[in-house]
Amino acid sequence: MKVTKAEIVISAVSEKQYPDGNLPEIALAGRSNVGKSSFINKLINRKSLARTSSKPGKTQTLNFYLINDAFHFVDVPGYGYAKVSKREREKWGKMMEEYFTKRTNLKLAVLVVDIRHKPTNDDVMMYDFFKYYEMKVLVIATKLDKIPKNKKQQHLQQVINTLELDKNDTIIPFSAETGEGKDAAWNFLQQYL
Repeated sequence: MKVTKAEIVISAVSEKQYPDGNLPEIALAGRSNVGKSSFINKLINRKSLARTSSKPGKTQTLNFYLINDAFHFVDVPGYGYAKVSKREREKWGKMMEEYFTKRTNLKLAVLVVDIRHKPTNDDVMMYDFFKYYEMKVLVIATKLDKIPKNKKQQHLQQVINTLELDKNDTIIPFSAETGEGKDAAWNFLQQYL
């Protein structure tokens, strides 16, 4: 997909702040610092529309990015970051649950994991949450450029086994550095737009 227009529309914390209209939405979830913002930026050929940070826990709102006036990417707060108070984490949890369970515009959940490591308990919990609500899930396994090419299948299999990936869900290995997986991701996402 050729992206000619991309802008952040709103950073929302509750339903009443979500954008109006019925544009399709694709939500991106993953632990802090897994590469959600880098994934968005690579897909839309921008360096910094979605803010990346070396400091985990930076995204604390639901960030709605309008792409080509046609759909929204929704970046949700990263999970699994210890330096956030328990109360703050509970607040994020409620905000995310409200979005994922009530938003009719939501067409697809993208779970972003780090291909180098076994998915965390939080990753598994997030995937199980999506499956509980019968959502279609795309798993993006980032940081592909950081593992040897001959280990790719082994690492992918570890993600599939740990998440107990549903046969109807898809996993795409991805590198924000090299762009590998970008075309495959767009081809998949376009089914939902």
